[in-house]
Amino acid sequence: MTTLLRLATAGSVDDGKSTLVGRLLHDCKAILADQIAHVQTVSEARGGDFDFALLTDGLRAEREQGITIDVAYRYFATEKRKFILADCPGHVQYTRNTVTGASTADVVIILVDARHGVLEQTRRHLAVAGLLRVPHVVLAVNKIDLVGYDEAVFKGIAKDVAQLADQLGISDVQAIPVSALVGDNVVDHSTETSWYDGPTLLEYLENANGRIDSSDQPLRFPVQYVIRPQTDDQYRDYRGYTGTVASGTVAVGDPVIVLPAGRRTSIAGIDRPVVTATSTAVAERPSAVAGEAVTVRLADDIDVARGSVIVAAESSPGTRREVAATVCWLSDRPLAVGARVLIKHTTTTAQAIVTKINGALDLDSLGVIDATGLGLNDIGKVQLKVAAPLAADPYSSNAITGSFLLIDAHDGWTLAAGMIDDEEGELL
Repeated sequence: MTTLLRLATAGSVDDGKSTLVGRLLHDCKAILADQIAHVQTVSEARGGDFDFALLTDGLRAEREQGITIDVAYRYFATEKRKFILADCPGHVQYTRNTVTGASTADVVIILVDARHGVLEQTRRHLAVAGLLRVPHVVLAVNKIDLVGYDEAVFKGIAKDVAQLADQLGISDVQAIPVSALVGDNVVDHSTETSWYDGPTLLEYLENANGRIDSSDQPLRFPVQYVIRPQTDDQYRDYRGYTGTVASGTVAVGDPVIVLPAGRRTSIAGIDRPVVTATSTAVAERPSAVAGEAVTVRLADDIDVARGSVIVAAESSPGTRREVAATVCWLSDRPLAVGARVLIKHTTTTAQAIVTKINGALDLDSLGVIDATGLGLNDIGKVQLKVAAPLAADPYSSNAITGSFLLIDAHDGWTLAAGMIDDEEGELL
């Protein structure tokens, strides 16, 4: 298997995320010798054993404080697979970074300290994984060596997390007893856990499936830019619309609808640039699939601009000016009804107003409680009225056209990450 897998770590403070990542990279031989030597020198100067966390904590403040502050991305590969790993912070004030790291993940590794069991941050990170519909969750019960490799402790934590996952709609949870410091069940099976017959962490990651292939979904093509090179005689009459295919497949001759105008037309051509050392030319293609950046030409000369979305004629999402959504509030500034914000949805940015806050997620009961506002790291359900029509799908149907950001119009700060609800509007 040579496909790319994206994974992210999450968990409470001092559960050992960076140590686990460092151990995984070290045992996979994905660390350069000079970096290992540097970490060895620093670890010895501190009077301790080899500190695997230093292999991932790259910021100076992280090294000095012994915590993870920002998302640290690492790229590594084994003979079977390539990986992009996001090591996310554990502190509650950095939950926004965890949302960022997990938003594109195929697998989220949630660490739990075997001595402490499930904590509030465990619940929060499981809720984030459920909201983002991450396909797979690995429960890494870390520091299993510090509880004497007790099978009952491991099974008790696994049972607690399985119950939470069931409430949150997470269907695939793999529990693994590990010791990041010692290396138990990270890359190699541990002789200390003879009662565990499941995969090691690396074995699981090498065989896990990614997200559903978005090329099988209906066509969604947000227009990023209009190409009209009127100064070039060769392309004087050329009009193309560039962007990345968000989902589905687009082919020459396909009937499409341009939203929000609602105009019907068909695909006249698909182009991609061919760049050489001396020139740039345009090559025509019969089709393009999700993830490819292309320029499309339409059969009719209609009004198309940045923010338009070209969709399959037989499965148009329509447009909406009112949005019911679940948001992860990422700002220190609280959210209140009546707040005026900018909504960034695909290539569209529009003004919006918060018309209602329908509730917030209670991390203890995982139920919805009444709320008049949302604070930092709260997960809640809101309703928005948008100044421009959005060609949006529910997040459960399409992660790209079903997601958005809320932005402060005055200073550009990101306020929230949002997922558009299904019609029934369930919080989770």
